[in-house]
Amino acid sequence: MTATQKQAEMVSTQSRELEELISSAMKKIGSKNENALCRYLPGEKGGYIHHFTLRKMKHQSPEQLSQMIKNYIISPVKPSSLPPKQRAARGSRKKKDQFVLNKTDLDQVLQLARATGNKDLIRKLMPKRELKQLKKELISSIRHGRIEPELWHLYVEMVSSANHD
Repeated sequence: MTATQKQAEMVSTQSRELEELISSAMKKIGSKNENALCRYLPGEKGGYIHHFTLRKMKHQSPEQLSQMIKNYIISPVKPSSLPPKQRAARGSRKKKDQFVLNKTDLDQVLQLARATGNKDLIRKLMPKRELKQLKKELISSIRHGRIEPELWHLYVEMVSSANHD
């Protein structure tokens, strides 16, 4: 018998023993689903292990998995289910330093920027508009007898940038 045959036989024996151990653990916790074992096996960072981790351990480190099953499910008289790992609440990933401006606040800041003549700030605060919408606003302002130089300059910039592209 060659070394590879012995190794293959040993691996198949280990996998058979692991399958028997898994089935006895499933009977002990009263489950028909192998993934239910995850809730009894602790993870590295708290909580219980993920079912993908269980599958990976089954193939990559069966000795460690069998040891964990023996320690946490088979050996205790009544195995206890672990609580899930604490996760961050929804919305907690939002940046805390940012402040939210509603439409009226934004309009007021825009008016202040116009009063001071800060064109860069005006450009940043103005909502992104399409050329078609800008034309409508410009024509509407002309019909109502209002002069809006920022609107005209924005229109000229958009037309010139569209011609250069």
